[in-house]
Amino acid sequence: MKKLLLLLFIPIILLVGCSEKENVFEGIDTHIVTDCVGREVELPIEINKIGCIYAISGHTTVMLGEGEKIVSVTSGLKRDKVLTEIVPGIMNATEPKSGGSINIEELLKDKPDVVFVRSDIALNEREAQKLEKFNIPYLAIEFDSIEKQQFMIRMIGKVLNKEERAEKYISYYNDTINYVESKTKTINEDEKVRVYHSINEATRTDPLNSVPADWFSKAGCILVSTTSDLKYMDNDYYASLEQILDWNPEAIFVNEDGVDKYILNDSKWQSIDAVKSEKVYLLPNGVSRWGHPNSLEIPLAMLWTSKKLYPNLFEDLDMNAEVSNFYNDFFNIELDKEEIEKILEGKGMRLNREDV
Repeated sequence: MKKLLLLLFIPIILLVGCSEKENVFEGIDTHIVTDCVGREVELPIEINKIGCIYAISGHTTVMLGEGEKIVSVTSGLKRDKVLTEIVPGIMNATEPKSGGSINIEELLKDKPDVVFVRSDIALNEREAQKLEKFNIPYLAIEFDSIEKQQFMIRMIGKVLNKEERAEKYISYYNDTINYVESKTKTINEDEKVRVYHSINEATRTDPLNSVPADWFSKAGCILVSTTSDLKYMDNDYYASLEQILDWNPEAIFVNEDGVDKYILNDSKWQSIDAVKSEKVYLLPNGVSRWGHPNSLEIPLAMLWTSKKLYPNLFEDLDMNAEVSNFYNDFFNIELDKEEIEKILEGKGMRLNREDV
């Protein structure tokens, strides 16, 4: 009898659960969006409040012209000076995520219509349940190539009803790739510059399957970190100093202000050819750090890096004009000569962690 009652009771529970789920958007127009890990998510067509608790989603939302709708952020977004000049409200947004955990109480205060999260949050049952319990629609972001990054941009464009604007950016992205590759394809394999790319920390770098591996290759470089196994720790990849010394790169690119000086001046790095020739370059910094794995300015990073390494091939490239047009076209800001120079120099473009 108990088994019979249980069998009768389970369908009732399932029906109630389905009924509650179906009523979440009752009377609201919705559509289905597929996220970066293949989840199909029902969302309201009209989005008024956005949670961007993965930085690239905030940069993309601002690029698509919906920055004023951002109510929740990760702290890194508040450090980007150009970004917060475009959308000052980001400085007042809540920060409902610490480390790999969501503070659901803080997020609920914002009442977001959609939340963008890293895939490790979406695929973590404990974290996902926090969002699902309160029927907060969330989309996972994950990409390890330019193609997948562009899928992410299209996804956010669909969520925010900004598909045309997303396609305009992607068209520019692909036009830039075609331009760069038309030049770099003439470089013989043994003439390609061997480069090392430092992400935030001197020894944090890129694995083979990554966006930087993709764009450095298109820029005519050999990214040395893709030739060896790396240490994987806390979702990031690291090289040992011994590996870097053995790779002996001819040029080093860093995207964190100050790391360039550290590498140039630290005694342990002095035997590297890039240090000897002082070819240690701080990548520019605009809305985000150019060339960072999560940067929207990767097309600009490809142009700048190619011109830096192969100036004879890119004599026709005017980086000042390229920068001016990019930020005007995609972020609706007009930069003067001094502002362009600051972006290209890359120094002092992000607030310190303790200042946000």
